[in-house]
Amino acid sequence: MDSCKGSPVSFVKLLRIHRELLVGQVKNTQCLLDNLHVNNFICTEDREIIQRSTTKTDQVRRILELVQSKGEECSAYLVHVLHEAYDAYIDLRPWFCDIHYSPLESIRVVPVINTDPISRYCEKLRCELGRDTQFIMSYSRSEDTRLEDLYTDTQMELLNDTGESLGFLQSLNHLLGDQGVFNQQAETIFITGDAGVGKSILLQKLQNLWSRRELNTRAKFFFKFRCRMFSAFKETDEISLKELIFKHNCYPDIDPDDEVFTYILRFPETVLFTFDGYDEIQMDFDLDNVPEVVSPEEKTHPLLLLMNLLCGKLLRGSRKVLTARTGTEVQRRVIRKKVCLRGFSPEHLRTYTALHFPETEHMKLVSVQLDANPHLCGLCSIPLFSWIILKSFRHFLSVYDTFQLPDSCITLTNVFLLLSEVFLGRTTARPGLLKRSTRCPADTFKSGEAKLWAFARLALQGLERGGFVFGVEEVTSCGLDEKDLQFGFLRPVSHYDACGGSATFEFLHVTLQAFLAAFCLVLDANITADAILRFFSRCEYKHKSRLSCFSCLGRSRPRERDPFQTNEHFQFANLFLCGLLSKPNAALLEHLVPPLSLKKKRKTLKSYLSNSVRTHLKGLPRYPSTDIQGYKVHAMPNFMWMLRCIFETNSEEVAEMTANGISADYIKIAFCNIYSADCSALNFVLHHRKKHLGVDMDNNNISDYGVKQLTHSFSKMTVVRLCVNQLTDSSVEVLAKELITHKVIKVLGLYKNHITDVGAKLIAEIIEECPHLRTVKLGCNNITSLGGTHLARAIHKSKSIFDVGMWGNSIGDGGADAFAEALKNHTSLTNLSLSANDITSRGGRSLAKALKENTSLHIFWLIQNQICDDAASDLADAFRWNSALTHVMLIENELTVHGARQLSDALSINTTLKEVNVKGNRISEAEEKLFQAEKRLRFR
Repeated sequence: MDSCKGSPVSFVKLLRIHRELLVGQVKNTQCLLDNLHVNNFICTEDREIIQRSTTKTDQVRRILELVQSKGEECSAYLVHVLHEAYDAYIDLRPWFCDIHYSPLESIRVVPVINTDPISRYCEKLRCELGRDTQFIMSYSRSEDTRLEDLYTDTQMELLNDTGESLGFLQSLNHLLGDQGVFNQQAETIFITGDAGVGKSILLQKLQNLWSRRELNTRAKFFFKFRCRMFSAFKETDEISLKELIFKHNCYPDIDPDDEVFTYILRFPETVLFTFDGYDEIQMDFDLDNVPEVVSPEEKTHPLLLLMNLLCGKLLRGSRKVLTARTGTEVQRRVIRKKVCLRGFSPEHLRTYTALHFPETEHMKLVSVQLDANPHLCGLCSIPLFSWIILKSFRHFLSVYDTFQLPDSCITLTNVFLLLSEVFLGRTTARPGLLKRSTRCPADTFKSGEAKLWAFARLALQGLERGGFVFGVEEVTSCGLDEKDLQFGFLRPVSHYDACGGSATFEFLHVTLQAFLAAFCLVLDANITADAILRFFSRCEYKHKSRLSCFSCLGRSRPRERDPFQTNEHFQFANLFLCGLLSKPNAALLEHLVPPLSLKKKRKTLKSYLSNSVRTHLKGLPRYPSTDIQGYKVHAMPNFMWMLRCIFETNSEEVAEMTANGISADYIKIAFCNIYSADCSALNFVLHHRKKHLGVDMDNNNISDYGVKQLTHSFSKMTVVRLCVNQLTDSSVEVLAKELITHKVIKVLGLYKNHITDVGAKLIAEIIEECPHLRTVKLGCNNITSLGGTHLARAIHKSKSIFDVGMWGNSIGDGGADAFAEALKNHTSLTNLSLSANDITSRGGRSLAKALKENTSLHIFWLIQNQICDDAASDLADAFRWNSALTHVMLIENELTVHGARQLSDALSINTTLKEVNVKGNRISEAEEKLFQAEKRLRFR
């Protein structure tokens, strides 16, 4: 109401004009009456009269009538109470924006006390959540870092119910919105991603935004849980929903007659839950036979409460955000929308690096080293690894005279050795004037051996029992006490039992626990060489004839496993074992492990890996390839764990054996959750291959960093499929240089990336220079008429090109004209898609005229353009002349019955066309019946 902004507003009039809205929106009258009474705007008798009304709406009406009768000042104060008691009247926030509310000066100083138990509890929740989420994890409790000083967004990819990409969310505020919802009946937003990709920190940011009222949600209540707490309960423990919510968050200070919980039950849509780490639950429940819990008062096992909350049996209408590591299965019927975290983009990484190094000198030093090392950048695309590398760099920079980031050969094991060196060195290193001139990791590990051994033993004990939380007794039994928290390996966590039990502890991250468990397998002389392989069996797939640590493919059926748990932490333990026993780390370990023991364990691991790789590769199923002549094998995500382990061992012998053991001509590793740093492992193996190989890496997360790491392998690749991998023109520049140099490429797939006209020009050079290139897929990029023209000219010159896909770009009529020229007298182009390219009738006419001079094209896709009847006569004319076309797809254009009639008439002459599809044009069902005789003109 603009009168609040300009001339003085009459608050009596304001209440009268908006009476209906206020009666409908004001649910709490107690707070209004308390404040009006305590500030002497109404008397005790007035209050008692109003409270006699049986319904809240009647009470609101009486309050409005009474206040207006008392005049302007009383009316102004009522509005002021509605504004200041924020949570009590949160539904009125849009109204205050609409009326541009500004309080009277005389009213501004009159106090408002929020006596509403609901909003008071909301405020307490906000305060506690704000306090708990203000800082992020660091090396120790004395080095807390403020969340707002370091948090950086990661890439949040929306997925549909079948796992296909729907694009990326632009901010956290969109996470809770309707974008990407594929199941309106469900209530759970499922966030998945690899270990260390930032799931927990994202939830922390979400919680912090809500605590500051900066999250785009109407939720009054926000309850956070870590799923690993549900494993801490005993099998006999029982709890009610009310106890679960209040004991593990905070209790209302004053709650007459359980008013807060009653409100939650009446308005579940005001509740938001977050459950972090669903994959970390360790319980033997049969999810198909979970008993329903529909009563909020009924006590049952906490895990059953969780299951029934997620399924909507309890507190239906509330919203939940659930996180889990990649590969964790959650029933699709409970998922409302799905988001996959993809780590830092190059831009995110630059932002994150700048937050770590605000000093220009240090920022330049780090940036130069990162830019020169794509593998290191690939590791840094995972926020956890980036945090370790950058924090370690900053630590060493403060302790030693000089320090550089690790070189290009760094493995994930090296990253965690770096972190351990920082942790162990914190008790002796002194930054400032007393800097040491040189760094000696061996001395640091030797001096900290006893503590490293204690932490490693604790980590192994936990991993063997599937536990991530440790009690005081378990910690002290390994020789650790509370002062050892200063190292940073362990940190205290809240009481998981919420009943005043002893404190509990956890490792900084589950990957750190896996690393230390692997270290224990190496350090402990009592663990035999064969026993170090214990976690490989946890990652096996059962098969009646054989067991192999990498037998994840082929005809073996999935192993029976915990319904919640992925085996990723065991995979990490295996990977770190390979890294620790690699030759490059021998110089470090020889100070900690007897040489004979180390030699035996290294020999055992290498033998096991070699035998497993051979067995695995022999078991890969082979299929005929449709892209090239020959056979392909289709790998699964565990194939990448095999390559990662080989890379960590740094064994050229095993890598060469693996490369030459792939007997097929084509390997498909699409949808294998490959991120950029994995490309170093892939390159480590493939560059040993002597024969050419097709590689399909569609639908992964390799980015420009990954492409740069694959540089030496492109010389062997006849098929390069990198669709849906967030590539930019920078990747195309690498591809152009390598593919043009070696000229063996036959298939190039770059669909659904971020390629512009700059990249399109480079791809045109590849098409023109590579004599065996038959298939190019460039759909859903950012190519306009300029890039389209470059591509069309190259296609016109190519004598090998067979199939070109340009669906979903913006080449327009200019690009269509260029492709029309390319079509004239072309001898090899058989399939062409220019769908969804903003082509109008002008471009359509050019293409139609070119078809009269073409004898090679069989299938032509022009779906989702703006071709109307103006081009129908030219298309019809082309049909009369062209005897090569078999399928023309004109779905979702602007043709009417007049255009359809012209196409139908032409089909009576053309006997080779099998289908002309005009579904979704401007033709009614009644008009479709006019063409029933011509079956090849399809409307469905």
